[in-house]
Amino acid sequence: MGHAIRSASELALDGTTVTALRAALGTTADEVVQAIIDEVPPYANALSGRMGVTIRRAVRTALGHYLDLASGSTTGGDAGDAAYELGRGEVRDGRSMDALLSAYRVGARVAWRSLAAGAVPAGLPAAEVARFAELTFAYIDELSAASAAGHADELAARGRVRERHLEQLARDLLADANPDVLLATAQRAGWPPPGSLTAVLLAADQARPAHRSLDPNTLVLDDLPDASGVLLVPDADRSHLLRQLTDRTAVVGPALPWTRVSASYARAARARSLSPDIRDTEDHLPELVLSADPEAFADLRARALAPLHTLPPATARRLEETLRAWLLHQGRRDEVAAALFVHPQTVRYRMSQLRELFPDLGSPQRVLELTLAVGLRTA
Repeated sequence: MGHAIRSASELALDGTTVTALRAALGTTADEVVQAIIDEVPPYANALSGRMGVTIRRAVRTALGHYLDLASGSTTGGDAGDAAYELGRGEVRDGRSMDALLSAYRVGARVAWRSLAAGAVPAGLPAAEVARFAELTFAYIDELSAASAAGHADELAARGRVRERHLEQLARDLLADANPDVLLATAQRAGWPPPGSLTAVLLAADQARPAHRSLDPNTLVLDDLPDASGVLLVPDADRSHLLRQLTDRTAVVGPALPWTRVSASYARAARARSLSPDIRDTEDHLPELVLSADPEAFADLRARALAPLHTLPPATARRLEETLRAWLLHQGRRDEVAAALFVHPQTVRYRMSQLRELFPDLGSPQRVLELTLAVGLRTA
C-alpha cells in the first residue's frame, strides 16, 4: 500500500483511542453505505439485499484494517488486494470506475467525520487529529488506486477476450458458417446482430485505421491472404460509407443480411480482381455478372460471334463495335453513328453486312446472346 500505510503505522494511536474508534465501526459502516446510496446513483439499487450486506462488511473491514494500521499492528497487503478485487468486480457488475471513485470520496468524507467524532473525545491531541485526517484520506487514495488498477486490468482482459470473439465471428461470417454457430459466437462476443452487413475490402495496413472512423460494431480482420483486410460494417448508409473511404483503396460489396455477408465479401474480392479502379460493386453489376463464370462467358462469346471469325480481324472488330452500339442504342441509327463517330450511311452499310452474317438478328434469343457477348467493352 506504499507511503500511506507506512505513515499510518507511524501514527501509532494509543490503545484507548483505537478501542473507542473500533466500537463505532458498525455505525460508521452503516453511515458510509447510506451516504453512498444517497449520493452515488449507480449504487442506489446495488447496495440493497445481499449486495448491501457484502458492501457493509467490506466497508467495516476496510475501516478496521485502517485502525489496525494506525495502531501499528498490521501491514497493508490484504486491504490493497481486496480493493484491487473490488475494482475488478465493478467491471463484472457493469459499473464504471467513476462510480467507484465517487463512492470512495463519499465514504472517505463520512468515515472521517465519524472517526474524528470518536477520536477527539477519546483524547487524541489536536495536532494528531489533523495528521489523522491526512492519513485517513491518504489511505482512501491508496485503496482507490488499487481498485482503479483492478478495474483497468479487468477491462483490458475482457477487451482482449472480446476482441478474440469478434475476430472469430468475422472469420465464421466469411466462412459462411451455420447461422446457429454465428448467433452463438455473436452472443459470446456481446455483439448485437444488425439487419445487414456490408463487406469492405482494402489493404491490410488500412483496415484498422479505417475501422476507427466507422460504427464501433464494425468487425475487422487485417490478416487475410494477399495482404488484404476486410471490414464488415453494420447497417451502413452506403453513400456515407463511400465518402468515409474516399482516401482509401477500398472496394465496397453489397449490403446483405448479416449471416450472408460472405457473399458481399466474395463480390468485393471479384471486383478487385477485375479492376483496381472499382470502388462500389453496385456500379459494376454487369461486369460482375459476366465475370462470375469466365469459361462460360468465353464459350458464349465464341458461339454468338462465330460468324465474325470468318472475316479479317480488322473488319471483324469494326463490325463487332457496330453491333455493340446497335444493340445498346436499340437500333437508332443516328445515335449509333454518333457513338461510333461515323456517318449514318456507314452504319446502314455495316448493319447490312451484319444481317447477312446473322440472318436471325431479329430473334429475341439471338439478341440476348449477342448483347451479352458484346455488351461490355472490358469483357
